[in-house]
Amino acid sequence: MTTLAWTDNLVLNQPTLDTTHQEFVELLNAFGDALDAGDDALPAYHALLTHTEAHFAMEEDWMARCGFDPQNCHASQHAMVLNVMREALRYANELNDREPLKILRTELAGWFPQHAEMMDAALVFTMEQLGFDPTTGERREAAVAESASAGCGSGSCGH
Repeated sequence: MTTLAWTDNLVLNQPTLDTTHQEFVELLNAFGDALDAGDDALPAYHALLTHTEAHFAMEEDWMARCGFDPQNCHASQHAMVLNVMREALRYANELNDREPLKILRTELAGWFPQHAEMMDAALVFTMEQLGFDPTTGERREAAVAESASAGCGSGSCGH
């Protein structure tokens, strides 16, 4: 059973982020496949967690370079997800309780598309507006003077 299908709805037309998101979906599916097969899912989960940490760090670096407040709602959501992922790993390792991993699989599959379509799409929009190039880390100087995003880049997020 596929945990989360990669669809065009997840494509944000930002090549680096789209590749990273596709990798996340593949790793989530590999983790789900290990659970379904009754295999030890911890190696697949470790790979997913390691990828997610790097994935979120990349986005947060972009946010910092685009002038987002460090405590913005997008980064806060990342922190909450990582905290839950790490806590599920702690349960598995220290308490030999794998149930949180199974629950997290379903929760991540439900959370990720919404996060990508809202938070990440807003980040991509902000990057485009600023002329930010994630490859070089540079942005157009004219846009820099005009902007300072304290929120998540979304119009629905308070500053």
